[in-house]
Amino acid sequence: MNKTVQLILRIIIAVILVQTLRYKFTAHPDSVYIFTKVGLEPYGRIVIGVFELIAAILILIPKTVWLGALLTLGIISGGTIYTFNRFRYRNKWRRRYGILYGCGSFYLITSDFVDE
Repeated sequence: MNKTVQLILRIIIAVILVQTLRYKFTAHPDSVYIFTKVGLEPYGRIVIGVFELIAAILILIPKTVWLGALLTLGIISGGTIYTFNRFRYRNKWRRRYGILYGCGSFYLITSDFVDE
């Protein structure tokens, strides 16, 4: 894959990871609701936020791209599978938070391709 495309994908993934941190670290009601439903509120929300911040930094550093991609893959695959199974019968919830699945699916797929 072209190095420019890889860099663009890494930047997009890092931006997505960082933009979700404000919801986790400020205890936004939607974030609190999600983590309460999966039984990880409040410590899981904060710990996962810290891991996402670390992953966003690692994925931008050329020597640690593989580690950042692996961490991102683990975080989002666990989150996507767990929350999808927990909320799959709630159509109203899925419509409202469908963008989370879109972003999550995007960096679940692309985090596998950003390693040089």
